[in-house]
Amino acid sequence: MKRVYSEPNPIFIYQIKELLEEKGIASIIKNEHLSGGVGELPPTEVWPELWVVDKDDNGPAKRIVDEFMQSIKANPQAWKCLGCGEEIEGQFNICWSCGQESTSK
Repeated sequence: MKRVYSEPNPIFIYQIKELLEEKGIASIIKNEHLSGGVGELPPTEVWPELWVVDKDDNGPAKRIVDEFMQSIKANPQAWKCLGCGEEIEGQFNICWSCGQESTSK
């Protein structure tokens, strides 16, 4: 196994895991429930980590992570969902409330 990504926001970890699974890359999440250790352990030690099961998938997985991070940087502005009016953060292109896709992306 090989670690491909770690960060404090578990939402990003789950999104990237789904992207990897769509491409047929098996992965697991480690440190998923360690946030309670903050203060006793260094903060970066309790961040969720995404690991690919097959180390040969490390290169393709890193590219998927890089593309995801670039998409977040490219779409930083929040948008309003035309389906339900919910305010959505810019890194997301689908409304969490009703599933409507952004028309500007």
